Amino acid sequence: MRKILYSIVVLSALIVSSCSKSKVTPDDTGVQPDAPSKTGSALDLMKDSVYLYAKEVYYWNDAIPDYATFKPRAFTGGTDIDALSNEVDAISQLKINNTTGKPFEYYDAAPGHAKYSFIDDGSVSEELNGVKGDFGFAPIYLTTTDIRVRYVYPGSPADLAGVKRGYQITKINDRTNLTYDGGGGAGTNVNFVINAYSNSSTITMTLKKPDGSTFDVNMNVASYTLNPVLKETVIDLGGGRKVGYIVFNSFTSPANAKPRLDAAFADFRAQGITDLVVDLRYNGGGYVSTAEYLSNLIAPAGASGQVMYNTFFNSILASGNAKLLKNQVRRDPTTNQLYNYAQFDYSVEGNVVKFDKTGISSLTLGNVFFIVSGSTASASELTINNLRPYMPVKLIGNTTYGKPVGFFNVDINKYQMYVAQFETKNKADQGGYYAGMTPTSNALATEYPGFRDGDDVSKDFGDPSEKLLAHALSFVKTGVYSTPGQQVQSTARSTFSMDDQRQAAIEIDNNKFNGMIFNKQLKLKK
Repeated sequence: MRKILYSIVVLSALIVSSCSKSKVTPDDTGVQPDAPSKTGSALDLMKDSVYLYAKEVYYWNDAIPDYATFKPRAFTGGTDIDALSNEVDAISQLKINNTTGKPFEYYDAAPGHAKYSFIDDGSVSEELNGVKGDFGFAPIYLTTTDIRVRYVYPGSPADLAGVKRGYQITKINDRTNLTYDGGGGAGTNVNFVINAYSNSSTITMTLKKPDGSTFDVNMNVASYTLNPVLKETVIDLGGGRKVGYIVFNSFTSPANAKPRLDAAFADFRAQGITDLVVDLRYNGGGYVSTAEYLSNLIAPAGASGQVMYNTFFNSILASGNAKLLKNQVRRDPTTNQLYNYAQFDYSVEGNVVKFDKTGISSLTLGNVFFIVSGSTASASELTINNLRPYMPVKLIGNTTYGKPVGFFNVDINKYQMYVAQFETKNKADQGGYYAGMTPTSNALATEYPGFRDGDDVSKDFGDPSEKLLAHALSFVKTGVYSTPGQQVQSTARSTFSMDDQRQAAIEIDNNKFNGMIFNKQLKLKK
């Protein structure tokens, strides 16, 4: 799978096991007067299909020129998936956001590449169903010369090798020069780190512990069941204030995530928490149904039955004129019934999602904080946006990734195409956070009140002295975020600004999947 900071929303409608046609012929389209020839190589036909489907389902399809102008078959690459990805990248840069003067899919870590849309080889669905096949850790640059482990998944090769959050990485595959050299496109060292931890089957590292001792690890990629809850605890601040803290690192499928969320929130209720901190700083998203469930767990009782969010598709889809989607056939695993995507209702009215707290006991919360960073994307941002009209949501950390759009998968032969196909907005019609959500402590802040600060990888999750958590605890106790000494930074750290840190995190995430799978049963057209 190629570059994947994709932060996706996939419309799967609880339907799996594709049996659809893998290409579109001119007779299928009904939308292109200059439709391509039926002849050509398998790759040529796939390139045509990418173009024709995008012309029908892409959210900003009005910016895509006619076939003769765009020339889909002109795109090349070292492999078939590279050629198709280059075509999708080109499509993604066509629609300009008038607010920024740049494409809606401008990707600041790699200009010219898509921020949201991509071609996948099939690995996405496996990972989001809770089965990972990697080393089980992710790095982050704390400064230009200090690269750390930011998290480790339980049961992963990294966990079994004794790797812990906060350990410094001093050597990777016999290379000691790991100095950050990115910024607007990954440099030699950044690319080396990305390939070593994301695109390799083995890795050797030297790690330094907080006590200064070092040790070597040699790991192989392996499959393991992903536990999205990396930490859950209750911090008693005294004076009747108890803060529930949960690190939710991926919106995996409901079957995988729901039992773990239920256990955490049952503990919060049993211990009588008064405030809640949800740590989404590295959570790039996952299943929309899981985001909806987490939103229901947090929302006050009065939200039940009220609008959670609305969904907006392009005019072709919304008007029911999607002709190519009849080729995208799926089978419902429960009923064994076949459907095709052209049968679905893509109108705003047909896709209203409401809060439903049936069977969910509400917490009485004084404050709800979300810890965020540049790696916080898609379903994470959706969850935050869902709750904003119903409770005083506060953000702590750095500007989020910025992805208010999503999509469903379109089969292109053995590949799957994900191009941005819809936008979501909450009950108050708030959305459009393409530049991300930026926490601000300005007293007049109306959008994302909170406190902006850089990540702190030197402390473990749940440590009350960890900087971002400490801001939340300070606010609960005193009504202000800063605590004495909290803003003191080393000289080396000060040269690596919060903007630099966010940029580095986005770049190092370049091959890490981030997603939001829209997997509820959609209404069929009447």
